Amino acid sequence: MSEERRGYLYGLTAYTMWGFFPIYFKLLRPAPPLEILAHRVLWSVVFVALLLSAMRNWRFLSRLLRTPRLLGGISLAAVLLAVNWGTYIYGVNSSRVVETALGYFITPLLVVLLGVTVLRERLRALQWVAVGIGVLAVAILTLDYGRLPYIALTLAVSFGCYSLIKKRMSLPPAEGAFVESGVLALPALAYLTWLNLSGSADFGHVSVTHTVLMMLSGVATAIPLLLFAAAANRVPLVGLGILQYVAPILQLAVGLLIYHEPMPAARLAGFGLVWLALIVFTVDGIRSARTAAHNRAAAAAEPAPETLPTH
Repeated sequence: MSEERRGYLYGLTAYTMWGFFPIYFKLLRPAPPLEILAHRVLWSVVFVALLLSAMRNWRFLSRLLRTPRLLGGISLAAVLLAVNWGTYIYGVNSSRVVETALGYFITPLLVVLLGVTVLRERLRALQWVAVGIGVLAVAILTLDYGRLPYIALTLAVSFGCYSLIKKRMSLPPAEGAFVESGVLALPALAYLTWLNLSGSADFGHVSVTHTVLMMLSGVATAIPLLLFAAAANRVPLVGLGILQYVAPILQLAVGLLIYHEPMPAARLAGFGLVWLALIVFTVDGIRSARTAAHNRAAAAAEPAPETLPTH
């Protein structure tokens, strides 16, 4: 198997796992979202620490401690990740799986907007068309819900900003996951300690299965992140862009087919516009990638300029 095919397998596995996350997190009820989030953080730290110990790779910490700006960036990324995780768990366990899927559908469009507003990137015409269709879709969905789809927008904004910060840093995936979870570990531990002292904790008081599933939430978090990182090193950017739609498609299917969440006509129209925007966005990305590849090939095929003899 070639490295690129192996990368697609890693990526498809990661996005498939993310797509079925709603089923996993619903199994963690009756624990409230904040308790689930705190355990997810703590067990992620434990799992990744064991992984780094097996790899004997702790040297990155000295570089991190010598670079306050990098540490600050990772801390901000960790906060955004906590907002994303907490919102997702809340959305799933309040029977809004469809709205969480919407959040990850519109994330690519929001990342493009962040590129314009923060990185001062210039959009191509079709990208502006895709963004415009996406804005119209959010307006229609707002009318349908009777409110802004705040869960979807919070997921998109938090993950988009998280991606932007991660783009500017250069920590490998395992090290990055450890530091981000480590930043959140102390607040998570303090919250869980308070829960236990007040007698409000569900961990260890529901069933053995529930306790084990809570402990495995760290493994369930870390494995797809590591698979995604392995895919990113092997798969072209366009391929990754298409793979990213696997997770929200599966989440939408889970919400509709397993949990029977409603999908009235207006909501379906809003989702249809989102999908249309993503089609335009993806087609533009493929065309742009092909044009860039053609230009590189043409430049490589040009004969080298002749050098004049020197006297």
